[in-house]
Amino acid sequence: MSKAGSMDLASGLVARLKSPVISSVETHEQYHVLHGGEEEERKANHTDIVNEYYDRANKFYEVEWGESFHFASRWNGESLRESIKRHEHFIALQLGLKPGDKVLDVGCGIGGPLREIARFSSTSVTGLSNNEYQVTRGKELNRIAGVDKTCNFVKADFMKMPFPDSSFDAVYAIEATCHAIDVYGCYKEIYRVLKPGQCFAAYEWCRTDSFDPSNQEHQNIKAKIERGGGIPDMRSTRQFLEALKQAGFEVIWEKDLAVDSPVPWYLPLAKNHDSLNSLCLTAIERFTKNMVKALEFVGFAPRGSQKDEDFLEALVECGRNEIITPMYFFMARKPPSQ
Repeated sequence: MSKAGSMDLASGLVARLKSPVISSVETHEQYHVLHGGEEEERKANHTDIVNEYYDRANKFYEVEWGESFHFASRWNGESLRESIKRHEHFIALQLGLKPGDKVLDVGCGIGGPLREIARFSSTSVTGLSNNEYQVTRGKELNRIAGVDKTCNFVKADFMKMPFPDSSFDAVYAIEATCHAIDVYGCYKEIYRVLKPGQCFAAYEWCRTDSFDPSNQEHQNIKAKIERGGGIPDMRSTRQFLEALKQAGFEVIWEKDLAVDSPVPWYLPLAKNHDSLNSLCLTAIERFTKNMVKALEFVGFAPRGSQKDEDFLEALVECGRNEIITPMYFFMARKPPSQ
């Protein structure tokens, strides 16, 4: 094909993709304070925000990051993939999962943790997601992994779970319930479907005690992560604990696991980290990033491409400044029936 023909083909593709992508990005951005949106509007439209975020992110995450869309604490000499698996095994061990247990994964993504935990603990895991692509892709990956007989997916809002009371032996969430518009309401639903005497464990995205509300740089980083990550409001660790207790849970223990991680959780995103396991980090990838800027400027890359890069850079800054963590861990128990 000639150069002119290639340019015409590219122009045609961009013309078909450009309008819906721009509309999606602009709608997404208007919900956020950094771009003029109000927090109340963001909360009122939280389902659209979360689904739009994952619609844009799913395929990219799976190709670049793997089937598990989360960060992890990491030991020296440990690969990113190994740390992610250990992160998932840790939650299974903390919950004391036993063969045959019926487990719920709240906000399951495409089911990477679900499949890993099911194989590790010989349990039956149900994944809950309100995103159609994730449910469809997750079921396909379950069949490929051979766990489709014991694990399944349900498309539903985790604020209104379609399960009877006391349905599950354990519940966990990995960087998911931060998307809840009302974290108390979400925890109350988890409390309802969990059997008495059993536990709920989670890794949460939240503000640490180092976050200074009067620091404009901290506020800008927070706003970029909320916008890029589809989070209605980045809560503090205290807010999560209060919501758990208000929902009826007994908090067994809690800790920010990022604090003691020998390798920073954000290292795979850092520009100065040259690793084949890294995301957007190598010289070639940094070159690609600059190309995206240029292509977006001239109209051959959809608007919003650079916004995703801003999001990744904000993740690194929040980690370096220790103001926001993706792995605030807690273990909470539903009291036994009286």
